[in-house]
Amino acid sequence: MKVTIIGAGSVVFAKRLISDILSYSELQETTFALTDIHSERLQTAEKMTKSIIEKNGNLAQVEAYLDRKQALADADYVLNLIQVGMHESTLLDFEIPRKYGLKQTIADTLGVGGIFRGLRTIPVLLDICKDMEEVCPDALLLNYTNPMAMLMLAIQKATPIKSVGLCHSVQNTAEELASYLGLPVEELEYKVAGINHMAWFLELKRNGKDLYPDLFASMEKEEIFAKDKVRFEMMKRLNYFITESSEHMSEYTPYFIKRDSLIKDFDIPIDEYIRRSEENLKHFDEMKQIINRNESFEVEKSHEYGAPIIHSIETGVNREIWGNVLNTNLISNLPENACVEVPCLVNKRGIQPIHIGDLPPHLAAMNMTNINVQQLVVEAVLTGNIDYVYQAVMLDPHTSSVLSLDEIWDMTAELIEAHGDRLPKFTKGRNLAKKEKAVSKSL
Repeated sequence: MKVTIIGAGSVVFAKRLISDILSYSELQETTFALTDIHSERLQTAEKMTKSIIEKNGNLAQVEAYLDRKQALADADYVLNLIQVGMHESTLLDFEIPRKYGLKQTIADTLGVGGIFRGLRTIPVLLDICKDMEEVCPDALLLNYTNPMAMLMLAIQKATPIKSVGLCHSVQNTAEELASYLGLPVEELEYKVAGINHMAWFLELKRNGKDLYPDLFASMEKEEIFAKDKVRFEMMKRLNYFITESSEHMSEYTPYFIKRDSLIKDFDIPIDEYIRRSEENLKHFDEMKQIINRNESFEVEKSHEYGAPIIHSIETGVNREIWGNVLNTNLISNLPENACVEVPCLVNKRGIQPIHIGDLPPHLAAMNMTNINVQQLVVEAVLTGNIDYVYQAVMLDPHTSSVLSLDEIWDMTAELIEAHGDRLPKFTKGRNLAKKEKAVSKSL
């Protein structure tokens, strides 16, 4: 079996996935093909993988390629971990909106930051899929890169490659809910569906008993409410708990970041992803030094879905995971031209999404505020129409709660100019002249 990891220079996350795969005895002879556009990061990832293989009995093999297509040749599984533009582009996604008075927290999934991350990433990911069509057409693509819903919608609309988007928000949230309820997470029974980072715990039970009354009671405790203020506030209004964190949720809605008093009241960490990005750079340097000194590093099994999916497909073991897939009437009151996050059965037949039916109407309506933006970003890339970029930003819930239309248009034009060649080539739209004028001015 061959597993190709694209963006293997994301060594902390790559370490987690490689260790998970090799924790299964049936997968210990895996060949890992690593690729990255940064030679130093690729070399570090290769050394790290060799160390993990050594700890697991030296049965696996590792290959490293700067040439992506070589790494993909004859792959059975492809793990996508890329971040297009890295820290430099992340700073632009925060700094330019801040000039206009628009504050963000994570800015990698929705909001103006998520929109431009999607615009940078979709073309690269579609090129990866084209390579896969040529050299490993039957491989399964496991995508971990954000913005998840935008990327998966683009893949599943534009390519025949088998794919699923993987996140850890369901697992993480289940653990958090268990802690709020004072229960072991293994005892929770739950049904979750919606969209990535905005999926809903439609059922939350223990031994068949509804736990929502207990969760509402726990929320009344000041020390528990303080741990997750935005999500608990939304549960008050919507009656259901949501996946992903309070800092994420605060920028998927128009309610929390539009005034300083609200930011303070709800403990919203503005510019949080900049700090995380800086920490990631430090973690890479630390990992590089540990590896270069031939020192041991901690390896433990995670709760990511990637390795269990591979194990189930290879062995036939039945598992339930939550995957991001095209909405083939899985959630019947969300559009089919959307990416949804639903439970999926996995075994030798591959990924089999499970039909959910209708969401409660107010939850579907909340999802649509994000889906509208996701669809426009994907259309901007697939059609080359620059107007859809401006309109996606215009419809973004948080952005539209803070900025005027003129401010949105000026900010979007500045971001398009700043990101330059990292964005798709736009060939249509009334706003194309604005882009060409900006390029001419910069020349």
